[in-house]
This record gives sequence, structure tokens and C-alpha cells, in this order.
Amino acid sequence: MIYFDVLHPYYLPQYLPVAKELQKRSESVKFVIYSNKEQDSVLRFLIEEHQLDVVWVDNQVEALEFYISAKADWVIFGNAFSSATQLKGVSKTALMEHGIGPKSVYYTVSESDIDVRFVEGQYRLNRLQEMFPDKTFIDTGYAKLDPVIQGIEKGLDITKLGLDPNKPTLLYAPTFYPSSIQNMAKRWPEQFSEYNILLKPHYFSLTKPSYQKQKELLEHWSTYENVYLAGAEEANLLPFMVSADILISDASSALFEFAALGKPVVWCDFYYLRWSYRGIFKFRFKKRIDQDLYHYADVAAHAKSYDELKEVVEHQIAFPESYQPMRERYTEELAGIVDGNCSQRVVDYLLRSKR
Repeated sequence: MIYFDVLHPYYLPQYLPVAKELQKRSESVKFVIYSNKEQDSVLRFLIEEHQLDVVWVDNQVEALEFYISAKADWVIFGNAFSSATQLKGVSKTALMEHGIGPKSVYYTVSESDIDVRFVEGQYRLNRLQEMFPDKTFIDTGYAKLDPVIQGIEKGLDITKLGLDPNKPTLLYAPTFYPSSIQNMAKRWPEQFSEYNILLKPHYFSLTKPSYQKQKELLEHWSTYENVYLAGAEEANLLPFMVSADILISDASSALFEFAALGKPVVWCDFYYLRWSYRGIFKFRFKKRIDQDLYHYADVAAHAKSYDELKEVVEHQIAFPESYQPMRERYTEELAGIVDGNCSQRVVDYLLRSKR
């Protein structure tokens, strides 16, 4: 038995290709779901949609108790698990980080005492191995993208969303913090009326009370006839990426995922920062964002302010290949091999190394 630890719904798109590959090989899988009032309705929708076999827990203490009693072959996490050490000798543990963006947590998450981590490419493997020389890292590539590369993910029906199939489609997929949402113009869909606009914010922007202002803006933009706002239950970014011609984002995993598909990206440099991240406290922002942010800046065209955004988008629509060489170079470093077989490599390792 192999368990997937689902602390948040947005871990599922990374897990599902691996789970399906395991099931193809007659392996039993279950998903350990964390219940809380903010996400229960979304989770129940996703469980039904994907017909998941689940175990419900209320918190990590309950999850740990369950894992100790279940004695699974593997427990797979999408983030750090503070009690991982207590699973030594009980089950093997693996980490599949749920994103590939430039936040420093991508690296620091490996401080957790998890047995093996599946990573995306030799650059990140080498860097992680240098930081954590006693830990095990396996280069498998980024399994989340497999359904797109395999042609399984067909995208959205633009007409059913009430949008115009004759217009180019723009995907705005910002992260929750630091985010560009609050520095976008309130009427920006009107100023981009020649485009379909897909709004696919981070799950937290729609569900966390602390990001209520972001939610209000997103819901306001959704009133425009050329806009579709994804609901919190639409946890998977892949259909949106398949259907879009161009992505607008900020320092997010979505930016690098979209670039890995060979499509043009516009990177918003106009983040809204809390006062505690400004001025003399700017070091907190730098600590949150890894040095990769600056190293990989030219994977995309940049808009330094909202006023520049329209011109930058129009140029990328007209010349979508202009950043292709850099997208290919950096995809190799940040996403690894993009061949549709990443989940197979993960499963090969899991089954070779069963307890």
C-alpha cells in the first residue's frame, strides 16, 4: 500500500499521474486527506471527480498516528512533514514538492527528515545534494506535466465557458504572495477586451480570509464577458495551460510550468508587498524568494508595471518564439526531462525500493 499525504487540494495534480501509474501496475494507493472547514467542500468535489480512495484526518498528529498503524510501503508527501523521523523503520517516505518555482522553500523543505526526494533535473539535484549531502535525491522530472505531454489532458471547452473561440486566450495565474493581483488595474479585462481571459489564482487567494482583497478583485474581474474565473475546486492548472496562448504570472511555479510547454510567458515584476516586507524589512522578501528568481529572469518577457503589461503581452503574442531558446535552456534546469514519463520513473523507484 502507498499513501499520498494531501495537506492541501492543490497537491493532487502532482500526485495523480503517479497514482494512476501505480494503479496500472496493480499497486494499491490511498489519499490521506486533511479536513478543515475552508477546504472540505473542495476536497469532497475532487474526491468524487477522481474517484479517490481516501482516509480523513484532522491534523498532522492524527496523520502520524494513522501512518504508524498502517505500516505502508511508502508515504508520499507534497511538503515538509515535521514528524517524518517517527516513521523511520515503519514506512519509507518520499517527497514530491508540489511546485517548481523560485521560492526558497523549494530548497528548505528538504530539511524535513524524509527518506528520498524526487527532483526535476540535474541542476536542482546537484544544488540540493550540495545543501544536504547526506540525503537522497532522485532525478525523475516533474510528473505533474505528464498528462499534457502524453496528450491525455485536452484542455478546456472555451465556448462552454462563455468565451469567444476566435480570440486568443490569456491565462492569468498569479500566486498568493508576493502577488501582482492588487497592483493590476481594476478594469484591466476591459483594457484586454480582444482576449479571452482565464483567471486561475492560487487556491489560497480564493479560500484564505487573509487574502479576501484578492478574492474581491478576482470576483469583480469575473463579471466581464471575456473573463472566466476558475473555482477553488478547479485545482488543476493543466487544462488552463493547454487552452491558453500566453501566460501572465509572477514569481510562481506556474510561470516555469507554462514555459516548459514551450509557450510565451509574461512575468509581472509589480508585486504588492505587505508593509512588513518593504523598506528596511525588504530582506524578508529576499529570504522568501530564492536566488533562482534572478538567475532565471530571462525565461520570460517582463512587465515592470501594469502600464507596460499590454504592450509586452502584444509583443509576445506577435512573436511567441522570441524567448524559446531560454525557455528550453531553463526548463532543462528547473523541470528536468519533459517527456511524459516522469511518473513512470517515480513508480519504477518506488517499486524497486519497497520496504
